[in-house]
Amino acid sequence: MDILFLLIPLSVVLVLVIMVVFWWALHSGQFDHLDGEAERILEDDG
Repeated sequence: MDILFLLIPLSVVLVLVIMVVFWWALHSGQFDHLDGEAERILEDDG
């Protein structure tokens, strides 16, 4: 039962860290132009 006093706050902190990293990725342009990279592999360079 004592382990819950460690695991619950630790899981809350982990969720907050994941949310902050996802927010950073959204606002830094990580998900912009997703189709460009998908189509780049289909282009013939030579």
